[in-house]
Amino acid sequence: MPGWMRKTMDYLGLSEVDEVDQPYGDDGDDLGPYLEDPDPEPEPAVAPPRRERMVRPAAAPSGTVRTVDASTPPTVATPVVDVTKPIIRPVAASSARVHVVEPRGFNDAQEVGDRLKAGQPVIINLQGIDNDLKRRLIDFSSGLTYAISGTMSRVSDQVFLLTPSNTEVSDEEKERLQARGLYRP
Repeated sequence: MPGWMRKTMDYLGLSEVDEVDQPYGDDGDDLGPYLEDPDPEPEPAVAPPRRERMVRPAAAPSGTVRTVDASTPPTVATPVVDVTKPIIRPVAASSARVHVVEPRGFNDAQEVGDRLKAGQPVIINLQGIDNDLKRRLIDFSSGLTYAISGTMSRVSDQVFLLTPSNTEVSDEEKERLQARGLYRP
């Protein structure tokens, strides 16, 4: 058995001590009293008691996070948040309308990404562009909506609605898009 494994088993008390190892030779005369076992009784094969380690938090520099003792009550009441309900953030009035993008090149994908990251729903009208660009824009848009936990839905022929997470398009906005031919219920 390799040395490190034997030492580990000895430390954990999982191995029996059969004989004394003599690393310097067979005779052992050079080691004298070091080879003699002062305690001739064999030790039981029981693991040593586990010691608990106390970890002290490092002192935080001023202006950073500090450690609070759990036994003291908090000085400020913390609000209770119900995690079973989705959190809906309010949308500013300027971004409440759906932004319509009719891309002519792949560089227009940045506009879609910026609007969607800002929390504004976006319609991408892919009518009248070549299939390679159409495929690239659909791949980009689906990856973007997945990354922000949004949704992507086909609302008309070659027209897609991208909505950020926890955002809904109002019925009035859907009617406005339907009048422009960009939305079919």
